[in-house]
Amino acid sequence: MTQPDALLDVAYDEALRGLAEGGVPIGAALFDVDGALLGRGHNRRVQNDDPSVHAETDAFRAAGRRRDYRPTIMVTTLSPCWYCSGLVRQFGIGTVIIGEAQTFHGGHDWLAEHGVKVLVLDDPRCVSLMTDFIAERPDLWFEDIGVAPTKQTPA
Repeated sequence: MTQPDALLDVAYDEALRGLAEGGVPIGAALFDVDGALLGRGHNRRVQNDDPSVHAETDAFRAAGRRRDYRPTIMVTTLSPCWYCSGLVRQFGIGTVIIGEAQTFHGGHDWLAEHGVKVLVLDDPRCVSLMTDFIAERPDLWFEDIGVAPTKQTPA
């Protein structure tokens, strides 16, 4: 397998693209076990006005059909939410590499409990990117993670 940091670079580049487009800066990429890129993408919920276009689903769709996803590696800049964790389980993706899980702890423990190999890198670039974004755009962040606006969370 290619070095995890090198794979993460592709997902991080996608996260920066999403941020530049005015969206949530989460990127992902799907690779085969030899490190060949199958598909890449980023969160496009804002850009496409489509709540289902998360980074992982964007990369997965870009990769196209495969008979078997077990020998693939999903790389994402942020711990996958339950929706994206479900995608990993549904299609049997064998490995998930995560840039960081400090700003958001999604479903990666559940994935590991069900046999998915999970590697959390705690990459400082990913932590900084999300920390800054959450501070600057809490409205988009809370929308993205499904938290309804309250007096404590901005509309």
